[in-house]
Formats: sequence, C-alpha cells, structure tokens
Amino acid sequence: MKDKLHKLKPKRLKNDSDLRRQRVTNDNIGQHREELLKGARKYIYPLQHTKHRLVTISIALFVVSLVSFFAFCAFSLYKTKSTSDFLYKVTKVVSFPIARIGSDFVAYENYLFEVKHYTHYYETQQELDFNTEAGQAQLEEFRKRALDKVINDAYIKEIAKKRNISVSNQEVEDAITVVRNQNRLGSSDQEFEAVLKDFWNWSVSDFKRSLRLQLLTQKVVSSLDTETHDRANSALAQLKNGKDFGQLAKEVSEDTATKDNNGEYLRLIDRSNRDIAPKTIEALFKLKPGEYSDVVDMGYGLEIVKNLETKDNQIRASHILFNFKDINEYLNEIKDQKKPRAYVNF
Repeated sequence: MKDKLHKLKPKRLKNDSDLRRQRVTNDNIGQHREELLKGARKYIYPLQHTKHRLVTISIALFVVSLVSFFAFCAFSLYKTKSTSDFLYKVTKVVSFPIARIGSDFVAYENYLFEVKHYTHYYETQQELDFNTEAGQAQLEEFRKRALDKVINDAYIKEIAKKRNISVSNQEVEDAITVVRNQNRLGSSDQEFEAVLKDFWNWSVSDFKRSLRLQLLTQKVVSSLDTETHDRANSALAQLKNGKDFGQLAKEVSEDTATKDNNGEYLRLIDRSNRDIAPKTIEALFKLKPGEYSDVVDMGYGLEIVKNLETKDNQIRASHILFNFKDINEYLNEIKDQKKPRAYVNF
C-alpha cells in the first residue's frame, strides 16, 4: 500500500530553477514568452518562406502574362495588321502607335476608328464581301488612305495648336443642329442614333468625334488659304458697289456647272436638299427674294448666295463659289520639313 501511495505522489522538481521555469511570475514572464516564441519559430519561419515564394511566383506569372499579352497584340497589329474588335478595344486603352511625326506619335486607335466604320458601311449598306478578291483589294486600298488620313490629321492638329485654332462643344452641337434641321440624320434622337448605328456603327460620341475633326480641318484650311478669302471679299465688295450678281458669277465663280448661267443653280432648293452644303441652305433661307448673303464659309470653300425667288418653301438661287486649296498643298510643305514615319506598310 505504501508503495502505491508513493507512486501517486507528484514528481518533485529537480531544483529551484525547474520550479522557477514552471511557475510564471512577474520576474520570469519575459523568459517564458521567449521560450514560447522560440518553440513557435520553427513553424512560423517555413510558413513565411512559403508565403514569400507564393508572392514571388505570382508576380513572375503576372509579368510573363503581361509580356505575352503585349507581344501578342504587337504581333497582331504590326505583323498581321489585324483589325479585330478585340484589338480595337485594346488600342482604346493601350496607346499603341501606328506612326510618328517628329516627337509625337499617331495612335493606332485612330487608324482602326477609320477602318471599322468604313468596313461596316460597305458590308451593311453596299453588301460588299471583303472575303472576295475584289473586296480584299478595296479594303487594302482604303487602309492606305486611312493611314494617310490619320497622319494628315496629326499634322492638322499640330497646325491648329500653333495657330490657336480649336472647335468648341457648342460648335459641334450647332453643326449637328443645322444638319438635323434639314432632316439629314433623322428628325428624332432615336432615329438619329439609329442612322449612326446602321450606317457607320457609331455612337453619338463617335459621330461628334469625327465631326469635331472635320470642323477643325475646315478651320485650319480656312486660316491658311488667305488668298481665297481675299478673292471672296473682293467679290462681295464689288456687289456692294453695284456689280451685277450674274455678271460677277460669270467672271469669278469657280463652279463650272453654274457660272455660265449667271451662277444659278440647276434646280430649286429646299431645306432637305442633300446636294447643297448645310451652311449654304441655312444662309439662303434667311434671305428675302433679291437679297444676297455675306461670304459663307462652307468648310471646303467660300460662297456668296442670292435668293432669286421663293416658291412654296423652295428657293430659286444663284451663287458665286471660291474653292479652298487642297489641304495637301500645305501639308506637303510641312511633311518635307518633318517627315512622318509609319510603323505599318500596305
């Protein structure tokens, strides 16, 4: 019995140091904490090392994926010259260049913007199959023109910047209003948006973008061609001094189809006439019979119009036309000094 009781007695500590290690006091709490941490480190360090490796591997995979993505896009854009919807969306986010002018780059997206609306129009409205030999030839030719256009647009923007020429949002809205009042793009907002979508696969913002550039180009040409402005202003001064409108049209107008007929248009003009510039129609319908306008800047030239007679919301009219010089006459001089460098060839 005594032997059994002896076995049940708690094991005595070997010495006082063992007792101090077992009993936590204010004096040895730091020692106990260190012993606990020491035992845990052999589990923590491997976990930290594993986490570090995971982060390193994740970053490496991300970098490889990113490089592969850019390599794929670059190959598709510059080697195969793909115009897929996917790449078009990519170029809207990533500024891949298609050409360089001095220190400035021309965005690849500008080129694809032109190509996409062109192909949509001919596929949906002209039913052209670009998979045929003829379709491929036409597309190849347009791609050359589209590249030339976006390069020219870059020069035009540069000229506009130097001459402090810009197009305001209000000017864009006013131009749209003029066209829509003549029922050229639909009478309602829904019809307007449907026309843009059906014909060019454009949103309203896409249309405004294209229109803004068109207006900017017109302003640049108008500012450069001072000679044409002088001729138009001289003609207006002669009219104010009593010169006969028809006789002056025969002498100075550059419209070969009307000048020999005293400048008179071949048919009556109404507000929806699509053969006459919107600004010309707008100016004509502000005139009373017998009145002539000031010089009208149509974008592609300058014009003076006269209301000869009004018949049932139609006008019999004549005009004196002065065409602007081709923008390329000015751009070619600039290109000789600052040659463009294209990154794709067609």
